[in-house]
Formats: sequence, C-alpha cells, structure tokens
Amino acid sequence: MSWAGPDDIFLSTSLATYLDTNVILEGACERVIVGDLYCDIPLGLYVIRGENVVLIGELDLEKEELPSRMNPVSEAEIKRAQKAEREATDLKGSMRKRMEFLDFD
Repeated sequence: MSWAGPDDIFLSTSLATYLDTNVILEGACERVIVGDLYCDIPLGLYVIRGENVVLIGELDLEKEELPSRMNPVSEAEIKRAQKAEREATDLKGSMRKRMEFLDFD
C-alpha cells in the first residue's frame, strides 16, 4: 500500500488494520526522492487520522514502482541531497528578490 501526503511525503507499507477511517500501518517506510535519487526510510508503526484518509488501495506488486533512471542511496546521502536542493532553492529565491528592482515584467 502506498500513501502520498502533503510536502511530497510518500509512504509504502502493508495495511495492519483500519478503525472506522483511521489507518494503522505496520512496517511503514517513507520514500524520499531528490532528483534521480531515492531512499526508503523505515518509520515502523504509523497511524494516519481518518480526516487525512481519502483513498486506500492495493498495489500491483508485479508492476515496476520506479523508473529505471532512479538510483537508491543511503539515508545520509539523501539528507545531503535534500539540504543541497533546499539551499539552491533558497539562493534562487534570494537572487530573485535582489533583482526585483529591474522589473522584468
């Protein structure tokens, strides 16, 4: 089972149980994707409140999950890649603010 949430958080697990609309996931892991790199970070037992559940479905285990260009990396490497991506985004934003006076519109 996979679940996509806010801020590009992707969870993959087997469904342990569901109570009304609350979901309890056993052996959950978060898939962090940065560019062509990805890492599955184990979360263990994970509870999702019912108000955040929109759809629950079954995965086709025969189907390839990721494109072949994706490379698995360690948790430390993906954290470094996230930090570098965040810093590049921050730099881009600060450069844009500095250039506002040029009024390109």
